[in-house]
Amino acid sequence: MADASMDIVSKFDKQEVANAVNTAAKEIANRYDFKGVGASVELVGEVVKMQANSEERCKAVLDVLQTWLIKRGVSLKHLDVPEAGPRLSGKEYKLDVPLKEGISQENAKKINKLIRDEGPKSVKTQVQGDAIRATSKSRDDLQAVQRLLKESDLDIAVSFTNYK
Repeated sequence: MADASMDIVSKFDKQEVANAVNTAAKEIANRYDFKGVGASVELVGEVVKMQANSEERCKAVLDVLQTWLIKRGVSLKHLDVPEAGPRLSGKEYKLDVPLKEGISQENAKKINKLIRDEGPKSVKTQVQGDAIRATSKSRDDLQAVQRLLKESDLDIAVSFTNYK
């Protein structure tokens, strides 16, 4: 039998993110506590741009967006929220949150070490760009690796593709 393999990636569904941003924008436009505060949220390329007339309202817009992302099945680990919080730009507070995708070299090393140390010994890993290919003789071992990565507390959201 041929070796079983899968790719470990960190990707999000762009359409689900767009749907979450649009739904959050509708909710913000209709909610009473956002009336007259100039609150808005929009997706520009790979960045979610939020603005409001106070720092608290800007954080509330972020909270509404996070709620809708969770409802749409998008991990919050894809959001790269700045630690400084909203910045003042004229009379408005603005918050630009880039979306993270792909596995960095440091995270790839962490994942490889985790699989080597705690995963089944028959699983071999190989970094391929922003993905990691895991191969094994047994599909059960690959499923054990999936379980291990989902249970571990990584800095990135992982998903699995090309499961063969």
